[in-house]
Amino acid sequence: MTDSTSPLPRFHLAMPVDDLAAAAEFYGSVIGCERGRSSDTWIDWNLRGHQFVTHLAPARPSSIHNPVDGHDVPVPHFGLILTVPDFHALADRFRAAGTPFVIEPYLRFEGRPGEQWTMFLHDPATNALEFKAFANDEAVFAT
Repeated sequence: MTDSTSPLPRFHLAMPVDDLAAAAEFYGSVIGCERGRSSDTWIDWNLRGHQFVTHLAPARPSSIHNPVDGHDVPVPHFGLILTVPDFHALADRFRAAGTPFVIEPYLRFEGRPGEQWTMFLHDPATNALEFKAFANDEAVFAT
């Protein structure tokens, strides 16, 4: 999952995890992120050209949820906007790995501005992830 040639600025995000080995399996093997620098308390990941870091933090706050489209959406959450084929390929990787979905992949706003595929899941440390895909990239901010 590497794309460091994007003209868009890349983000850096550090997230707490309670088990680095489980994080390494999930982000490295299941999602397919390239592993970067690491220590015994953190691992850098290349998340499609973005620097994502998992930091060992055994004490975790409880999660919050918000109702969206009849679903209980976990907050905070983060993820990537993918192409439609990449979205479905990643969903298949999650299924093959036995990763449970918080919200199964589905199509939101069908036939309306902002039509998008979306799915939610948790990593092994219960960080909430959302992956999206738009058939038309210009629909990302459509109202």
